[in-house]
Amino acid sequence: MTALVDVDQLEVHFTARAGLLRSMFGRETPVVRAVDGVSFTLGKGEILCLAGESGSGKTTTGKAILRLVEPTAGKVYYAGEDVRAYNRSKLRSFRQEAQIIFQDPYESLNPRQTVFNIVAEPLEVNNLCHSLAEKEERVARALIDAGLHNPQELFLRYPHELSGGQRQRLAIAGSLVLDPKFIVADEPVSMLDLSIRAGILKLMVDLRDQKGISYLFITHDLSLAWLVSDRIAIMYLGKIVELGSADTVIKDPLHPYTRALVSVIPAPRRKVITRQSLLKGETPDPVNVPPGCRFHPRCPVALPRCREEVPPYREVRPGHFAACHLING
Repeated sequence: MTALVDVDQLEVHFTARAGLLRSMFGRETPVVRAVDGVSFTLGKGEILCLAGESGSGKTTTGKAILRLVEPTAGKVYYAGEDVRAYNRSKLRSFRQEAQIIFQDPYESLNPRQTVFNIVAEPLEVNNLCHSLAEKEERVARALIDAGLHNPQELFLRYPHELSGGQRQRLAIAGSLVLDPKFIVADEPVSMLDLSIRAGILKLMVDLRDQKGISYLFITHDLSLAWLVSDRIAIMYLGKIVELGSADTVIKDPLHPYTRALVSVIPAPRRKVITRQSLLKGETPDPVNVPPGCRFHPRCPVALPRCREEVPPYREVRPGHFAACHLING
């Protein structure tokens, strides 16, 4: 499969707010390692899921790829070109092909804009329409593609006049109006009722099949990841600890963190997991990352070397990668 997006050792570090005493005594400013050496590829027409607990760096990774957050280090290639080297003109063209669906449509949609203005705004910003009729046609097509039929009846409505499912479809329409090739979908159904989620997920898969759109699907729900994705990457504290095909990661997980996440999925068939393995404790502070394996403070099977040595991230089986001393020997 031809790679559309290639991420190589991506890092995003933020400077944390220093306390008064730290500032007075000239101590080193703390750094939050939100993303700390992430690598993966995304093929054309592929759905790759980034999964993990809140605070693992999933959303920051997606934003850094789109340069909504500037990376600290590493490379991001889109269609073979370095995204970090784009000038202003090239970045504008890139953002016509690469879009994002935000997690909360209640917050991401402007309540003062009508449905028509929300979807038409990207067209206006990029000067892509030469007449009102052309703009109306493209907006209507985007709304239909997003599953909102009779689009003209929605043109003059405001977000608060729509249901939760319609708001999410409106957010999707705003991403589709530019005919993108790559979409970062950040928890696109987490705010919706279960009865509506299936329809939105089916819509996204259908759009992939019809238009060849590639998705970076971000979620904390592994059952959703298993349902829609081709491959799953498990993130923990800024790093990918396991990556493989959806079936392989869910049915035969290698990393103890993945095993714990998978164990709580209500699924009838699993090769390894036989009982729930609830994680104890909280995710460590990304300002003070534990030495060695980052998961060792919560790992029930940690070895002494896990507290000292960073496990290598390697291909354990064809297409199945993991970083764990228990696997690597």
